[in-house]
Amino acid sequence: MFKVLIFAYYFPPKGLSGVQRTTKFVKYLPGLNWAPTVITTGDIAYFAHDNSLLNDLKNENIRVIRVSGKEINSILKKKGTMQMPREIFRKMYAYLSAWLNITDNKRSWARKAYKEAQKLCSEEKFDVIFVSGPPFTSFSAAIRISEEFKIPVFVDYRDLWYGNQFAIYPTLWHKIKVKQEEYRALHRVDKIVVTNRRIKERMMKTYPFLTHDKMLIIPHGFDPQDIAVAQPEAKKLTKKMVITYSGIFYEFITPKYFLRAFRQILKENPEVAVNIELHFIGFLRIENRKLIKKYNLQNFVVEHSYMEHLEALKKVIASDLLWFMVGKGRNADTISSSKMYEYFGTKKPILACLPDGALKDHLKKYEAAYLSDPYDVKTIKENILKAYSDFENNKQPIPDEDFVAKFDRTLLTKQLATEFQFFIKVR
Repeated sequence: MFKVLIFAYYFPPKGLSGVQRTTKFVKYLPGLNWAPTVITTGDIAYFAHDNSLLNDLKNENIRVIRVSGKEINSILKKKGTMQMPREIFRKMYAYLSAWLNITDNKRSWARKAYKEAQKLCSEEKFDVIFVSGPPFTSFSAAIRISEEFKIPVFVDYRDLWYGNQFAIYPTLWHKIKVKQEEYRALHRVDKIVVTNRRIKERMMKTYPFLTHDKMLIIPHGFDPQDIAVAQPEAKKLTKKMVITYSGIFYEFITPKYFLRAFRQILKENPEVAVNIELHFIGFLRIENRKLIKKYNLQNFVVEHSYMEHLEALKKVIASDLLWFMVGKGRNADTISSSKMYEYFGTKKPILACLPDGALKDHLKKYEAAYLSDPYDVKTIKENILKAYSDFENNKQPIPDEDFVAKFDRTLLTKQLATEFQFFIKVR
């Protein structure tokens, strides 16, 4: 088998959406004659852990090596799974971290990962290196190993680096330094993988030396095996229409406008509201719960807290309408959420509140979505009422099956493996 060395800070048993993309690549690469060796973190403090995801790694051709750095997550590792802080405290920490760190605060882990990779590459031959960001400081480790051992390196952008929608630049100096770091990195890589065309176009505009040939679009996707396992056990326990949101709220991703819209339905169409349940899978912060109480919607909300991936997927499949939200932050048009593509895999109707961009482009082609601006309470309300009418009359929209099939993770991994093959040197 060919060998790929993978750098992945976010990897099982950590949970949340950041781990899914690399985990599924690793799961399916052995079936394509590629044996992955993953360098990831040791025990760290994190907001969610999901041991069920380790089942994807039960293959004799998958090797996982764990190293610990001195970043804050590793320092606090004894705390294990930590409670999600209030948004104001998360923002305060993010601002302080941005002052102290260029790009991100995972550089110490990247140095440890580099040393481990150096040892591995001295002992055995790897055909390709793959690194996924964020965190983007891990790119430096992968690139150094690539140059030292003459191994082609693929860098995978789940989001933008410079201009990232959640990045904080305390001063112009910080902003320039981040851009310079990315500029230097991109000059030294062999292939750039991105999740959507908007990211590709934005990067090519920012760095004119980039060429189309150097960039590859592989979107997020869904795992058909996960859908097949979860579907038979997905049980709906009510006759009401169930609207489900799976994920967390932070920055400009907020339930505020959706809840306002539902409050208007409660006032204007109470006979409809009493036949709807609002389910939340993930973490509701204190401020989210206060908002629900402020709008007097406690009797309509069902909170499931954080669930392991397959259990959450069962709840999603058992729902009648899946809600998705992205606000209007910096470069929001480039955001590509893995959650939405798993929604696609369920083939359920989607209530989507988001700005123009990569996600909306795909939702239009999905053909089973009720679309609105993220802050347009009136249209969100109308879309919920339309979805309820379709639900009641058994006329819910049906997605384009051919379009959905494009996001099958087995096919996406095959696309990545095919690109790997182009860079293999004759042994």
